[in-house]
Amino acid sequence: MQISSDFLILGSGIAGLSFALKAADHGSVAIVTKREVTESATNYAQGGIASVFSQEDTFDAHVEDTLVAGAGICHEDVVRMVVEEGPRTINSLIDWGVKFTTSGDSYDLTREGGHSQRRILHSDDVTGREIERALVAAARNHPNITVYEDHIAIDLITEAKIAHKRLRPNRCLGAYVLNINSSQVVTFTAKITLLATGGAGKVYLYTCNPDVATGDGVAMAYRAGADIANMEFMQFHPTTLYHPSAKSFLISEAVRGEGAILRRRDGTPFMEKYHHLKDLAPRDIVARAIDNEMKTYGDDCVYLDITHRETEYVRGRFPNIYQTCMEFGLDMTREPLPVVPAAHYLCGGVAVDENGETNIKHLYAIGEVAFTGLHGANRLASNSLLEAAVYAGRASQHAVGELKSGSFPPPTVPEWDTGKATSSDEMVVVSQNWDEIRRFMWNYVGIVRSTKRLERALRRISLIQEEIEDYYWDFNVTSDLIELRNIATVAELIVLCAKQRQESRGLHYNIDFPNRDDVHCKKDTYVRKQF
Repeated sequence: MQISSDFLILGSGIAGLSFALKAADHGSVAIVTKREVTESATNYAQGGIASVFSQEDTFDAHVEDTLVAGAGICHEDVVRMVVEEGPRTINSLIDWGVKFTTSGDSYDLTREGGHSQRRILHSDDVTGREIERALVAAARNHPNITVYEDHIAIDLITEAKIAHKRLRPNRCLGAYVLNINSSQVVTFTAKITLLATGGAGKVYLYTCNPDVATGDGVAMAYRAGADIANMEFMQFHPTTLYHPSAKSFLISEAVRGEGAILRRRDGTPFMEKYHHLKDLAPRDIVARAIDNEMKTYGDDCVYLDITHRETEYVRGRFPNIYQTCMEFGLDMTREPLPVVPAAHYLCGGVAVDENGETNIKHLYAIGEVAFTGLHGANRLASNSLLEAAVYAGRASQHAVGELKSGSFPPPTVPEWDTGKATSSDEMVVVSQNWDEIRRFMWNYVGIVRSTKRLERALRRISLIQEEIEDYYWDFNVTSDLIELRNIATVAELIVLCAKQRQESRGLHYNIDFPNRDDVHCKKDTYVRKQF
């Protein structure tokens, strides 16, 4: 079965949906998403979206805050472009129906760690859910957009793949996609293909990401020959709720922005000894501080305390967080919340230019899957939704231009070949390898690393990938197998980039190289598959 469109979009968060809404006025759009359309990291984003929206704030201040958080390797031209295009981009979201929280006649701007001004637009504490709601509604109502839910991409289709030889330049023609419900592999062809598949938090044992965050886009792009960069910079969110019944529930950084204090079990505040901004320090510093406190005192968690704020204010400002914690028997207005760090945001990814295009022609990547140069070694809070929306506008404009000016002869794409693959009766192989990867990535390639740990992780990945490859070619593909193959690839890429960076910078901390090295290491790390 083959489905053709002008634009093929893999992913249905703010990046993919924003691109779709802009591109759909110029051609047909197919959105492929592996769960229901709303199941994306965007939907779980609590804090908000950063932009200059007050008279007290300036573009220069937002740029400077981003550069400081990025620890010296942000691409300053990209930072300035994203910051300056922010207000116009947010107005597009508002035009599509996103309702941000107001205070009087203006938007209620909050502040998060690393920001020098209040510049976070939010919708209570469920900003991502509101953005997703509005964009999904707009996409559903557009006649040129078709959404394929419960479909997971297996691999990208390129001219080089079809020709079985190395081509420069290579060109993307679409993707092979598994219909999860029917187990049929569908060939999606398109003139323009967009990766908007989100992040890779599920590579780690503890994450606040949704289950869909298995690094699919990064892995597929790597296998197709795209450049991958800065994968060592995985951001660990400092404050995920520590409770046996809570599955990776994030306590927004906005809670600290509104005055919450991190404390040890005995009530002692500790952030002042790690950074002059104390509890509003950048996330990498806060995450390492919590990790160190837990290891020093042998505790399973630390505590986030906002009990000194008025009860009605906390309930009103954080209604979703308050209600969810109450469901677990925790009243944040009366007691500190137990929290631990968890894998949260991938600052590296598929390398793209200022228009979101990769080194493979007609393949674009935007959102968390992409490396744009904005985040550097550590993402400034609430810059992620901003980056996704800004690049959706730039990528769609460039892609539409390509569509109008280019010649796109109908590609001859072979159907998916199952070969001699059979149905598996050994799914334990998938679950065993999945658990092993996530556990050694947490222990060896987590918040604090060492050269020996990285080498151990790479040896384990190599052995596991051999098993996965044998299994992949022997048995019919399933969504679990596809995701396992992808997290193994992403785990390898994280380690390969981490081994290149022989220093400690931002989110990457190696005890064998504890200092920042601006002489030899002030650069990005790149990996490309050798064919």
